Amino acid sequence: MSEERLTMRERAALLVLMAEARELTNAELRELAGFTLDGACRRRLNELGLVISTKTGRAYVHDLTDDGAVRCQAELSVQRPPRAGYAGGALYVVLAGLRRHLEATGGTLGELFTADLGHRVENAYLVLASRPGDAVPLLALREHLGDVPTDRLDRALTALADRSDVHLRAEADQKSLTEQDRLAALVLGGSPRHTLMIETAG
Repeated sequence: MSEERLTMRERAALLVLMAEARELTNAELRELAGFTLDGACRRRLNELGLVISTKTGRAYVHDLTDDGAVRCQAELSVQRPPRAGYAGGALYVVLAGLRRHLEATGGTLGELFTADLGHRVENAYLVLASRPGDAVPLLALREHLGDVPTDRLDRALTALADRSDVHLRAEADQKSLTEQDRLAALVLGGSPRHTLMIETAG
């Protein structure tokens, strides 16, 4: 694929999706990077197989494909695009530096950019809960996120607990708890919490 095939906005969309390593809505794109992926720009990236855009209600959710990830890797080695502007020019200097770092360390973009664990927890909650505000056992959450080390998940849950719409609570019926439930608990303020509730998830 030639360098000229993508506009600066299209390249920017790919790079933001790469850096966030997760699906993004247009609202999230706007909040993170100041632009949305819509119209001809979205259609072009979809047609090239670089981004999958799924309509959820009236909004689109965008996700980088494997080919899109390959294209992002290629962006580390290209020359600064014409009319990239000050920020775009600086971005491509940073990308070149990132390429040198990966070459020196043998690392990959996939290792460098990983999804924010807080977002993964929220997404897992949405899968496990019938609706926002329902209590989801931490045991079920840990099983759903089985690839996440316990200490990392504990830190993510503790951070989420600072939000007013997130509640980590002890199971009211202690007799119903299994040994696995007790082991999956998160200790906050000296007491074990067994369930997660997020009032405004999704």
